[in-house]
Amino acid sequence: MKELWLRFVSGPDIELLGISRAEIFAAVESAVRAQGNGDVVLEPRTHLVPANDGAGHFNILRAHLGPHNVSGIKVVGDFVDNYKVGLPSELALVTLYDPTTGAPTAIVDASMITDARTGALTALGARHLARTDSRVLGHIGARGTAWWNVAMLNDIYDFDEVRVTSRRAESREAFAGRLTKDLGKTVRAVATSEEALAGADIMVEASRLTAPEVLLRTAWVTPGTFVVPYGTVSAVELSLTAVMDKIVVDDWGQARAGQFGSLRRHVDEGLLTEDTLHAELGDIVVGRLPGRASPEERTLFWHRGLGTTDVAVAHMIVRRAEAAGAGTMLRYR
Repeated sequence: MKELWLRFVSGPDIELLGISRAEIFAAVESAVRAQGNGDVVLEPRTHLVPANDGAGHFNILRAHLGPHNVSGIKVVGDFVDNYKVGLPSELALVTLYDPTTGAPTAIVDASMITDARTGALTALGARHLARTDSRVLGHIGARGTAWWNVAMLNDIYDFDEVRVTSRRAESREAFAGRLTKDLGKTVRAVATSEEALAGADIMVEASRLTAPEVLLRTAWVTPGTFVVPYGTVSAVELSLTAVMDKIVVDDWGQARAGQFGSLRRHVDEGLLTEDTLHAELGDIVVGRLPGRASPEERTLFWHRGLGTTDVAVAHMIVRRAEAAGAGTMLRYR
């Protein structure tokens, strides 16, 4: 019987490959474009919630990416208190498969992929929906995705001012210090969400709440503001969607499904529907529908996370690992 081997690409392997933010952004954009062209299979994520007294849950994302003829599944844990034991809150693996035989081809540490593709999707949404002259960024949250949000947005806008906050003072101060060093500009840690968001051109809400709590007030969303709310648990008011000129999601099927998501209640109560939705981001990327049309528009991009982007970035990393002879070959059978 034919031997089957697969490549395991670990976190340290990925670090040695030196993957750039530009490469990750390009991979994510290609996946969203493929979605806009109808060349993907994207199933709504499912959740596994163990009996662990609310410690966390698992998300299972499944997707097929037509342009690369690769299928994949990601399992990512969401465990908010992992910092207490020195671990990231989100630990993930992607497995890739040959869609013609079903044979597994690779296992990839997807913890960085999860963070990076999220930041890339935030930035891609901003490129189409935020004002081109956006100068001030306000960001809630300091978890793994947060650094990628700020860094990738700054790659596009080179902000004059960046304000960040999170619940724990030590967390937000460390986050601001890291960003200041990495971006070569002063990033200010502030104590409240109002200090971070009010007056910002781009507002990102990436909180780690365990119960709903309003952190982003609708009144702060002035004409021309671009808002990205994607915390697992709602941190916005029900009135938020009513003031928006355009609401865009990464995938409407994802937005409708599951028990989590910043605008979950808005969907459940009929405040956000397929009729009130402006577009999926893929529709805008391929030019089927417009993005921002005027400087005064209030725009919102809600992304739940696309399995296609996980597969696209993992596939790119595996190709780089193959070229470099990196990773560990494992015999499957």
